[in-house]
Amino acid sequence: METIAKVWFDQDRIWILTDQGEKLSRPLEAFPLLKEASDEQRARFTIGIDGDDLRWDELDEDIHISSFYETAEPEPDNVIGNVFRRFPQLNVSEVARTIGINKSLLSRYIYGIKRPSEARTRQILDAIRALGREMANI
Repeated sequence: METIAKVWFDQDRIWILTDQGEKLSRPLEAFPLLKEASDEQRARFTIGIDGDDLRWDELDEDIHISSFYETAEPEPDNVIGNVFRRFPQLNVSEVARTIGINKSLLSRYIYGIKRPSEARTRQILDAIRALGREMANI
């Protein structure tokens, strides 16, 4: 299997160069922790001993080289993503905590990496609506 020889970022993507000279990339939306990280945090990675994975200790993020071979791109134009873009003041961590899911999972729904079930979509939207009602009562 190929190994990772070089890693870099541009505005929207993470790129790798393999030891075979192949350039591969994925959108940062596929890795919400990296998308939200600073340039300095992104630069503090290590390549695993076998050369086939990346690790960001500070972010607790791991990416295997196989992730770069996925062909599906995220679909950020989705109902959950649209709500969070329309109301950027919503705190992803707090909404996730309110409904009892991991922030990373909610981020994957927002960025269109993972598609929530109808029930999960309803749960997320209901939690946001409840927050709105609570705020309206202030």
